[in-house]
Amino acid sequence: MMEQRSRDPGAVRNPQNQYPSELMRRFELYFRGPSSSKPRVIREVRADSVGKLLTVRGIVTRVSEVKPRMVVATYTCDQCGAETYQPIQSPTFMPLIMCPSQECQTNRSGGRLYLQTRGSKFIKFQEMKIQEHSDQVPVGNIPRSITVVLEGENTRIAQPGDHVSVTGIFLPVLRTGFQQMAQGLLSETYLEAHWIVKMTKSEDDVSGAGELSSEELKQIAEEDFYEKLAASIAPEIYGHEDVKKALLLLLVGGVDQSPQGMKIRGNIHICLMGDPGVAKSQLLSYIDRLAPRSQYTTGRGSSGVGLTAAVLRDSVSGELTLEGGALVLADQGVCCIDEFDKMAEADRTAIHEVMEQQTISIAKAGILTTLNARCSILAAANPAYGRYNPRRSLEQNIQLPAALLSRFDLLWLIQDRPDRDNDLRLAQHITYVHQHSRQPPAQFEPLDMKLMRRYIAMCHERQPTVPESLADYITAAYVEMRREARASKDATYTSARTLLAILRLSTALARLRMVDIVEKEDVNEAIRLMEMSKDSLLGEKGQTARTQRPADVIFATIRELVSRGRSVHFSEAEQRCISRGFTPAQFQAALDEYEELNVWQVNTSRTRITFV
Repeated sequence: MMEQRSRDPGAVRNPQNQYPSELMRRFELYFRGPSSSKPRVIREVRADSVGKLLTVRGIVTRVSEVKPRMVVATYTCDQCGAETYQPIQSPTFMPLIMCPSQECQTNRSGGRLYLQTRGSKFIKFQEMKIQEHSDQVPVGNIPRSITVVLEGENTRIAQPGDHVSVTGIFLPVLRTGFQQMAQGLLSETYLEAHWIVKMTKSEDDVSGAGELSSEELKQIAEEDFYEKLAASIAPEIYGHEDVKKALLLLLVGGVDQSPQGMKIRGNIHICLMGDPGVAKSQLLSYIDRLAPRSQYTTGRGSSGVGLTAAVLRDSVSGELTLEGGALVLADQGVCCIDEFDKMAEADRTAIHEVMEQQTISIAKAGILTTLNARCSILAAANPAYGRYNPRRSLEQNIQLPAALLSRFDLLWLIQDRPDRDNDLRLAQHITYVHQHSRQPPAQFEPLDMKLMRRYIAMCHERQPTVPESLADYITAAYVEMRREARASKDATYTSARTLLAILRLSTALARLRMVDIVEKEDVNEAIRLMEMSKDSLLGEKGQTARTQRPADVIFATIRELVSRGRSVHFSEAEQRCISRGFTPAQFQAALDEYEELNVWQVNTSRTRITFV
């Protein structure tokens, strides 16, 4: 019947009474660009890109609620009962009022149209705003952002903080009527998403080993590559060797674990404390530039909402949108917070959940959700009274709660102590940097920042595990640290989080060596870094212990173990000395030195040490 009517030339049928193609279509058609096409930077999307298919990458900063958008409006006439269809292309439309059917026009009945929601077609609609990566922003410029329109099955793919790659058509916003007149010649633009992919950890910065040159592979294969990598962090800053090693492990990170639904974080948190002028902010700034995913903020200029997430009302649609803060935008990266001690207490409490659970729970304006904040926190704090006072405790000097301090894996206290030789070398170093705008010539050439990024990205692909043979060794070292902390009654606090910190540092060291099994040397280096950070908090006590000869301190340590007898197990003495921050090489050198002096003797199987 419909075919006969369409073929009849005398039949007059209004196009609005025909079924539109959008109403009958049961599929969605999207375009995907070629895999060989290079993604564009958001600030390179210009006017000549309008109407073209392009791919951009960025970080999601704002996501709106998913709402139904009308594609085809269906009307019913109250006189003749005819159905009228109106396809909608623009954000706004003018509803039809008079019935355009042939029957109403012939009878001149003036039938009125009523919108039938049940017969209309709706699709899922969501707006998203993405911002360019921090390493793509020129110095002194504001990060650019672009609005992305998601429809159909492309909705609910990304959340604030996700790094995405979006392929779509760059289009102007269509306005009609008075809005187009008020807009003039300028037009707002958006990206109509056709293909959206959530990127894994730093996909845009990951390069395989096959892309490394022979010279770079030769540098990686060197034995002292760990020391080279650490020394290449902020080479223009003098000293702080152990602090730089800790920052290197922060960039590499440990391994996340989820046993039976309970998540154990692998990210490493570090807090740098100390006197003004010891280059804390410079270290934070360098880590911010080195890490592919990073956010830099200050405690005074950051609120709790700015760090976590904010619920904002869109100025155009009036709907509530969720915008991520610095911790959300640094997901799977590093968040550097300077002037950590100057944050308000109410704002600082927002960080507690992030540091342990790695999530941010939002319950604002009817929006209940949980955002990922799987980032490492690098904080810098100044003493409360200008300079560090060794007569006061750690909490009195820094004025941070113990619940927050215990969440940091390493607490480094950097003090500015007068020392003639050290001050002379530091002054010469600063003078050379000021004159030549680069670090002084050293025994090695610092590694290129691009090579460091690629090597760290390669380390992230490793998932090392702790073998059962090291479980007893790590447990005994932790028990010994607890015993010493109770006996010394120092300002440092040792808890179960200390044991988890040792495991995280050990797995990070195994990642640096590109192996899948944690070895004893990794555990010893992790314990040494823990002890060095604790010694820095002890003030003059720790400084005195570090200035003594390692052999003398090792002798005193072993002497304490044999106070009840004349011999001690070799493994027990080695473990006690390593837990106090000494290396296996220093322990062996002290053994040989005092054995030559006939103070003690080691049996041939090297299982016991006996005093003469």
